Amino acid sequence: MLVLVLAVLAMSYASSMRAYLEQKEHLATLRASIAESEENIAALQQEKRRWRDPAFLEAQATQRLGWVMPGEIGFQVIDENGEPLGHEDSLSDPDAIEVENEPAWWETAWGTMEAAGHPEDVPNPVEEIDPPRTRTP
Repeated sequence: MLVLVLAVLAMSYASSMRAYLEQKEHLATLRASIAESEENIAALQQEKRRWRDPAFLEAQATQRLGWVMPGEIGFQVIDENGEPLGHEDSLSDPDAIEVENEPAWWETAWGTMEAAGHPEDVPNPVEEIDPPRTRTP
C-alpha cells in the first residue's frame, strides 16, 4: 500500500516538475524575445535621432535624390560603360561626437576685465631682450 502511495506521489510530482520546466523554458524564450525587442527599439531610436541631424538630412537628400544646395553644381562620375560609380560616404553617429565645453565668449571677456583690475597678477615684462644666437661656421 505504501509503495502504491509513493508511486502516485512520484507521478504527481513528475507531472508538476515537467510543467515547471516547460514554463521555465517558455519564460527564458520570452526574456530573450524582450531583450531582442529592446535592442531593436534602441536601434530605431538612434536612427530617429540621426534623421533629426540637418547634416544627415542633407547627405541623404544628396545621396538618394541627387539634390544639391543652391549655388552648388551637381555631377556624377561614370565609368567606361556609362554607369554611375558608387561611393562609400557615411556620416558618423551624432551621439558619438564629443563636444568640448569651452567657456562662452562673455565668460572669457569678463575674465580679461577681472585680470585688468588686478595688475599685480600680471607678470613683469622682460627688461632686456637677448639678441638671437647665430651659428658660426
